[in-house]
Amino acid sequence: MTKQISLLGCGWLGLPLANDLLKNGFSVKGSTTSAHKLELLQEKGIQPFIIALYENTIEGDITGFLKDSEVLVIDIPPGLRKDTSISFVDKIKTLVTQIESSRIKKVLFVSSTAVYRDEEISPNPVEITEETPTNPETESGKQLVEVENLLLSNPNFNAIILRFGGLIGEDRHPIKYLAGKENVENPDGPINFIHQEDCIGIILEILKQLFDINRSNHKMPKQVQHDNIIFNAVAPQHPTREEYYHKKAKNMNLPLPIFVKNSMSKGKTVLGDKVEIILGYKYKKKLF
Repeated sequence: MTKQISLLGCGWLGLPLANDLLKNGFSVKGSTTSAHKLELLQEKGIQPFIIALYENTIEGDITGFLKDSEVLVIDIPPGLRKDTSISFVDKIKTLVTQIESSRIKKVLFVSSTAVYRDEEISPNPVEITEETPTNPETESGKQLVEVENLLLSNPNFNAIILRFGGLIGEDRHPIKYLAGKENVENPDGPINFIHQEDCIGIILEILKQLFDINRSNHKMPKQVQHDNIIFNAVAPQHPTREEYYHKKAKNMNLPLPIFVKNSMSKGKTVLGDKVEIILGYKYKKKLF
């Protein structure tokens, strides 16, 4: 396999991922929907493309973007919070027709733990593994499940599905929006977060092992290299929402959010240890 990656989506996660791929000897074709970012991508050594997916068409040189790559990383959000009438599924179906005409052999899709439903905590939250049936509550989660199945069932390529927990980073944390708020619900719901650094580390480890680069003694099984696989990717600490956000607020000198105590909390504990077992990856960023 050539060490060229096509990375669809050079945003909050995709751009620093592209930087790390370049540092590790990969060549990267990166996409953006913003013309003003083309120069930035090029300055960083990324071959830039304007690519925008629509339900029935694709804007940009998708053929050139996929050309000569055998691995495609899809890291674009469904975008359904602003407009629930959008069909993310149809966008990916349109993309798949292009993938089928290319040399792509492996598709890594960034999904979400939103594909699992929150349940009432009585007395403890249910533990979720990759074997747990998906049962999403939100429109975004429902469409993510459809997209996962679409990719996993395609005979023209293999798919790796990464179900990330809530994304946090040095410049991105929900406590900034919750600080000082009153009547915050779900105090006993467990946290399922993952830091940007670990998201990048997990994707990088998968790609290194796919390309047999600097493989450790803990090698990815051959069937993973040639078959479909799903990973939950969530930090191993699962404090309650109240415990976590209070501690974060104190650490950041922010006013505490005030939680409601008069209703049953809901949630789930998503286990991300398959990443450690199969890939040999160790989570680097603890939640506290």
